[in-house]
Amino acid sequence: MKASMQLKKKMLAGVITATVAAGVMAPTAYAQSAIATLRGKAKPGATVTAFNSQTGLSRKAVAGADGSYVINGLPPATYQVDAGPGTQQSVTLTVASTATLNLAAPAAAAPADASAATSMEGVTVNATTLTEVRTPEVAKTISLRQIQTIPQVSRNFLEFADTVPGMVFSVDAQGHTSLRGGAQNDSSVNVFIDGVGQKSYVKAGGVSGQVNSQGNPFPQLAIGEYKVITSNYKAEYDQVSSAAITAETKSGTNEFHGETFYTYTSDKYRSRTPSEEDGDKTRSFEKEYGFALGGPIIKDQMHFFVTFEQKKFDTPITVTPGSDVPASAIGLLPAAAQAELGPANLPFDEKLYFGKIDWEFSDRDRIEISTQVRRETQADNIGAGQSRSQSITTENHDTRGTFRWQHSGDWYFNEFKASYENSSNDPLPLNYGNGYNYTWRPLNDATIIGTGAASALATQIKGQEGPMISDDFTFNDLTWHGDHIVKVGYKYKDVTLHAQDAQNTNPQFFYNVTPDGGTEAVPYRAQFSNPVPGLNPIAETNSKQYGAYIQDDWSLNDHLTLNLGVRWDKEKTPSYLDYVTPQNVIDGFNSLDENAQAQFPGQTYAQTLAKGGINYQDYISNGHNRHAQNQWAPRLGFSYDLFADEEHVIHGGAGRSYDRNLYDYLQLEQTKSALPYQEILFNLPDRPCTVGPNTNCVNWDPAYLNGLQNLQGLVAGTNKGQEVDMLNNNLKAPYSDQFSIGMSNKLGDWNTDATITRVLSYDGFAFTLGNRYPDGSFFQNGSQPWGNGIPGFGSMIVGNNGIRTRTTQVLLSADKPYSRESGWSANFAYTYTRAKQNRDIGEHYSFDEPTIGAYPFITSNAASKHRFVATGSLDGPWGFTFSAKLTLATPLPWNGAVGYGNGYIFPTGESARPMAYTPPGSKFLVGGKIWGYRDIDLQATKDFPINDNDQTKFYIRFDILNVFNWKNLVDYNTNFVVNGAPNTNNPVVFNKKGNIQFVPRTARFTAGFKF
Repeated sequence: MKASMQLKKKMLAGVITATVAAGVMAPTAYAQSAIATLRGKAKPGATVTAFNSQTGLSRKAVAGADGSYVINGLPPATYQVDAGPGTQQSVTLTVASTATLNLAAPAAAAPADASAATSMEGVTVNATTLTEVRTPEVAKTISLRQIQTIPQVSRNFLEFADTVPGMVFSVDAQGHTSLRGGAQNDSSVNVFIDGVGQKSYVKAGGVSGQVNSQGNPFPQLAIGEYKVITSNYKAEYDQVSSAAITAETKSGTNEFHGETFYTYTSDKYRSRTPSEEDGDKTRSFEKEYGFALGGPIIKDQMHFFVTFEQKKFDTPITVTPGSDVPASAIGLLPAAAQAELGPANLPFDEKLYFGKIDWEFSDRDRIEISTQVRRETQADNIGAGQSRSQSITTENHDTRGTFRWQHSGDWYFNEFKASYENSSNDPLPLNYGNGYNYTWRPLNDATIIGTGAASALATQIKGQEGPMISDDFTFNDLTWHGDHIVKVGYKYKDVTLHAQDAQNTNPQFFYNVTPDGGTEAVPYRAQFSNPVPGLNPIAETNSKQYGAYIQDDWSLNDHLTLNLGVRWDKEKTPSYLDYVTPQNVIDGFNSLDENAQAQFPGQTYAQTLAKGGINYQDYISNGHNRHAQNQWAPRLGFSYDLFADEEHVIHGGAGRSYDRNLYDYLQLEQTKSALPYQEILFNLPDRPCTVGPNTNCVNWDPAYLNGLQNLQGLVAGTNKGQEVDMLNNNLKAPYSDQFSIGMSNKLGDWNTDATITRVLSYDGFAFTLGNRYPDGSFFQNGSQPWGNGIPGFGSMIVGNNGIRTRTTQVLLSADKPYSRESGWSANFAYTYTRAKQNRDIGEHYSFDEPTIGAYPFITSNAASKHRFVATGSLDGPWGFTFSAKLTLATPLPWNGAVGYGNGYIFPTGESARPMAYTPPGSKFLVGGKIWGYRDIDLQATKDFPINDNDQTKFYIRFDILNVFNWKNLVDYNTNFVVNGAPNTNNPVVFNKKGNIQFVPRTARFTAGFKF
């Protein structure tokens, strides 16, 4: 009857609902397995009891013949544990953990991570914090102390995951926040709150609502602690291929406790951004405020917890040229376009609500009902290549409700969950009318800047809504060649996904900019939406998701634990599986390729594609030839405790984990047919094209600038210039294979870990250009076949799997947890990364090469080679608490298409080829100009207690971010040619007048009250 710490923790995670904590509002954590498991040895036949005096929660287990016991489903909190007279101990359990506690008379000191005093939400209890070390997971827990003390730029609790090796929390120039693990994109992350995944199924970002948002996914006041698992998670974790985060929400206790706060800063309390150094500051401000309240409904049985947080921002931003464009292009723009470059701002408003009731209606059962609401409005799409006039305003809403029932038996534990979600993300243009886009011809028409109205493609309606049910059952009394904790579970989700990819508005015109001729007066291209009568421009489908797993935490002896599991998932998306390719598109493939007739008389477009290695039948769907894929994911791990004392543990693992294809990509096949985004080319002397009834080329007429209907009239009754998006009939879900080996050690009060990980990700999704020249080639004289689309239509855009990453990381960490006795804490995290990728992880359009397989593997721009984060806190005199954070990282590599001009063609045929360059950085103490990101943040808090127990108090807090005002630049200047030859001396450098990530030196002021 042994408790595999890992399994338990996961099952707990299911039980995540338990949020009760010792001390006021019990802290919780985030994700799939957030609750804790307690295991160990006691007198055979003894009844082991864990009791939380703050909530009345009590759980029992009977020790087996060998003295082993397991108690599942314990919310992270402080418990009084005893197995009879003289054995009582007070211990604190952390989120998503399996802790070991051996009970014998007289009571022996349990392994602890610091001292015997633990502070939880204002309540101090004398208890030993039990730390889980026998686990193959590459993971770390973020404590409540860290959340409360580490300097913070915004109240996004995910920000503290930045202190975990292998993780990066970033704030870009537009204030958007993102969390990445390893060298994969943020969509590969999944976050579980109270055991329920917050996955975004339609848009990127990993968590619903987090794509291009300055907001928070969840109110920070409702989070107590959470666990970050960077790789080798157990089989219960789904829809994730990089990092999994598991958190449990707070609950009320037997006493009423609450908190309120207000945080403020403005442009008066910050330094200038680089673009403001020669002028006035852009007006900006940040306001954050909220409250939390928890307490009893029925003492020892039922409690409540509610919280509200709001933030209002006006974030400074700089409009700069696109990152691939040389600085010399700016002076060639029209004066009106040049005037749009420079400082701007981004208004933002968000409201977050959370409420929860928990009910212990027996000593074996716990029910939780909770709801969360997110409402936000923000301006966006301003920055590199994007002007204020061409920006959008986005309404971002998310509403969720969750029911959880946990039941503990003598030999098992079960958790049932049901939830409902409704999430939407709807951007609309700031202005309506024409959009004017200026492109740099020497680099395949790379964008310099867009002005006027935002593209119709920027006006979208997308979201997800539907129910989920799951059940996790744990056997904790199985013995065979050791002790087993076996957990099995299933999940079913029926989610309605909807997407409108564009609206019928705002035509876009494109103008050539060249080194010799400047900006041409006549556009060479126009793009516009053109609705097809009778077809619905909104794609909607019921996505049915199935999942099941089994995992066994097998403790062979006091040294060796094996963690064996396998997961199966399957998703059925009818709008993809049942889609039928329109007959007129099929006819287009079998039509004569007009561009080929002079050279290859009688050649059809299908034959042209075949010469280029494309079988168009791979993309033709009849509604029956696509099938949902079975996703089998084995996950294996081990931990070996060298001396059976949990102080020196070798751990490792290997496993596969599947993510999913975003509906944002899958829906394009349907919506592009109903509301096609069409393209017309204008026949110009320096950009000639063939004018004809079956081509999308026309002679220029100024009337085209005077109304969308004039452009639509050019293609009335035809499909000329209509982009055709087609998906491979054998699409697979992206996945990663993960391997790790490492060792954790306990050295006095310090916990250390050294781990090497290898993560290989496969089958990332990308669209490529399917067009081919008549001879089947993709390049001719360095140009691409944009004018050689499907006869009667426009370009053929095909969606395939193929993006891959290869990442090796060395993860080193050292933690000294806080204790009242010592009065200080410290954390050090270092990450070395060597990563390659065949496509920028933030790009799903890949038009530089003929196929995604033709892209070269280059140094990834997803992770710095070296990254170091250090944090610390200190109890100062007179009721002060001080803390600091240092972050250092080498520059992120630049990824882009490199061309040398003057007609230079690469051996592979293109005039611009994907390459990676690392720009020179700046200095910090050692290493010279190697640092691309430097930041030191400081924080001081002063408490003003009102009563003797310190639970009722006012407090003030002062944060100063980026103390030395380092400019962490993110925009690039490129110069690949010097004196007619390739530039071998720093061809990519940071734009010193461009945007920065994070913030300039900023002071934030907070005042609050707790009771």
